[in-house]
Amino acid sequence: MSKISTVKLYGAQDCHKTKYYQDFLNIKGIKHQFLEVRINNEYAEELRNLYENRKLNFPTITIGNKKLRNPTDKELNKWIEKLIMSI
Repeated sequence: MSKISTVKLYGAQDCHKTKYYQDFLNIKGIKHQFLEVRINNEYAEELRNLYENRKLNFPTITIGNKKLRNPTDKELNKWIEKLIMSI
């Protein structure tokens, strides 16, 4: 059904924006992997590798190869429809 099934949310459990995106994805029924970057060094390194500045820029959502840093609802919906919902 979906073109791309790999959705990752890089963030921190105590970050209100991370929590917002977790809730957003859950409400939409989008299966995703939450990667806690403050606790897990492997996840932190994975996130750093997404950015030239090597900073922990979270929350960041990846959908396949598309990287979204603090996307608006409209932008996130656009990429969900384009990369997940379309066949």
